[in-house]
Amino acid sequence: MSTPENDRIVEVKGLKMYFPVTRGVLRRKVADVKAVDGVSLFIKKGETLGLVGESGSGKTTVGRCILRVYEPTEGQIFFEGEDISHLPQYKIRPLRRKMSLVFQDPYGSLDPRQSAGSIVGEPLKVHSLVENRKAYTERVDELFKIVGLDPSLKDRVPHEFSGGQRQRIGVARALAGETSLIICDEPVSALDVSIQAQIINLLGELQEGLEGLTYLFIAHDLSVVRHISDRIAVMYLGRIMEIMDRKTLYENPLHPYTKALLSAVPVADPWVEEKRERIILKGEVPSPLNPPPGCNFHPRCQMAIEECSKEVPPLRLVDQGHEVACIRV
Repeated sequence: MSTPENDRIVEVKGLKMYFPVTRGVLRRKVADVKAVDGVSLFIKKGETLGLVGESGSGKTTVGRCILRVYEPTEGQIFFEGEDISHLPQYKIRPLRRKMSLVFQDPYGSLDPRQSAGSIVGEPLKVHSLVENRKAYTERVDELFKIVGLDPSLKDRVPHEFSGGQRQRIGVARALAGETSLIICDEPVSALDVSIQAQIINLLGELQEGLEGLTYLFIAHDLSVVRHISDRIAVMYLGRIMEIMDRKTLYENPLHPYTKALLSAVPVADPWVEEKRERIILKGEVPSPLNPPPGCNFHPRCQMAIEECSKEVPPLRLVDQGHEVACIRV
């Protein structure tokens, strides 16, 4: 990793997040759900890192650990150079104005009893970012305009907005603080395709207009990630399989899991679509309660050999900015 340390707004080292499984009246721990199992990655200031994988791969858990919604079981999380892995909540609170989350569900993530204006302005009050009522009103109006909404709508409640408008309200709320990092947790998966494009374009325009704004964009759709991400990390069953820039993802993917995900993305050209190889993965995704030994992907991998079931492949550099966790590559 040749990126200078001071260019990184987030760095995650050996992150593990295990959720205990308990049983009986005494709630005795009998096992762990290994949601995240040794993830290392970094995000540079002003870039978008796409985090891709199937449902249950641990993507959202990584995001919530970075936000310190969860305290990690093991590993380190650095935000703007400070280790926040095990900071107490009273020390995390001042950092929260710099970190925000855009939720997957624009319908369930907004309080139905609050007006849109009070939802967007709430972080301003929580973090004491405005001095008086006039400054508060001006800032809320500004945030509405930034995300393409008319400030005259701020007295309406969420059910009076469409899904795309609600997600814009969610983005405005995320920008209300002194935000430098926004974790976008599948922010367009619940929206119509035409509205998805509008939200993706909005996020791109905001990043161009607001210096230093950084995204961790969590998704399972590679076609969406391609348009917004500078680099992409592919995740499977709690581990990173491959990290590369978006050009390399489509021109030279190396991990068999990445190739399988790409083969499922439809291509607009019918001639290309007809000739292209479709990779059908065998079996089901194993349970994080009992992941397979060695490489997590080996039970479903077409390239797997006996050694794949014996050792966990490290994430190693194969080209500049391109890392792969596979002993066959």
